[in-house]
Amino acid sequence: MNEIRLKRVESLIRDKVSALIMNGSVKDPRVDATVTLTRVKAARDLASARIWVSSFGGDDVTRRAVKGLNNAAGFIQSQLGKEIHMRNTPKLFFSPDDSIREGLEVNRLIDEVVSKEREQDEG
Repeated sequence: MNEIRLKRVESLIRDKVSALIMNGSVKDPRVDATVTLTRVKAARDLASARIWVSSFGGDDVTRRAVKGLNNAAGFIQSQLGKEIHMRNTPKLFFSPDDSIREGLEVNRLIDEVVSKEREQDEG
């Protein structure tokens, strides 16, 4: 499958799964509206797709949401199959996305170094 079509399918999967979460179709109590799908990576043959999940609620909320989404993956897949007309619907796997937290930590460390350098320049 060419790269452009694969990216288009990944974007469509992200949009449709996000809509299912936002409209409350996923009934698992561990999954709420603070969940964000940050990235989708589909296999070239579209047999599977990994979806990375983040949440403003922190690591615990994200990990619970991932468990809930993996638990509801069959339901989400079936709903996706109804909305996306493809030969095969990819098998969905959800993973926590720690990149936002890691990015904030890097920014904090940079700010700390800059502040120490200013103190040394002034003193």
